[in-house]
Amino acid sequence: MITATNNIMIKKITLSFLKALKQNNNKAWFEMHKKNYDEARTAFIQSVENIIPLLAKIDRAMENLTARECIFRINRDVRFSKDKRPYKHNMSAYFNRAGKKGTGAGYYLHIEPGASFVAAGIWMPLTEELFKIRQEIDYNFKEWKKINDNKNFIAQFVNGIDKNNSLVRPPKGYQVENDAIEFLKLKSFVVSRVFSDADILSVNFEKELCKSFTASKPMIDFINRGLD
Repeated sequence: MITATNNIMIKKITLSFLKALKQNNNKAWFEMHKKNYDEARTAFIQSVENIIPLLAKIDRAMENLTARECIFRINRDVRFSKDKRPYKHNMSAYFNRAGKKGTGAGYYLHIEPGASFVAAGIWMPLTEELFKIRQEIDYNFKEWKKINDNKNFIAQFVNGIDKNNSLVRPPKGYQVENDAIEFLKLKSFVVSRVFSDADILSVNFEKELCKSFTASKPMIDFINRGLD
């Protein structure tokens, strides 16, 4: 049984800063409002610190993580991008066995005014990792289908696994007649759930976050088992 603490909800100061940053995405404005950024980031760090022990009750592999190991920088990498805006207008964290730089499947939190969501799974795994995941699905498709057809999984992730990032034809070694072909063609294995600003500011956010993480845990275990 997971005990609720009601201290995970995102602070309004974080959303307010991100909204202003989106409208003033330049270094001069950011430096002038550095104090506001520090306050917004500190509030987000505290929320992530509160999430980790709660998530560890669902997935023990997360119990030794720290918030700073999970939280992404707000600076954008603009070296190879036509979009030269220096900052992201979101704050996010990835909960993986080895933090945000770890391999394998994990849990993701994205806070952005009007566009917040949680996600789980693995995005664009390396070729060798993708081969292992596909093999695990092919060998254990009944188990994989049962996970995807679970009523709690469907309730949390109404659109199921995102199939937008998919091959046109079956990957090498698999036939179109394969019962698992719609999953074997995928290049990422990710589910997500959208949250409104009101949702993430609510005392119920912790409860709903736990529901989503719990529902995605069997999929996370399945993927990581194949990779291990």
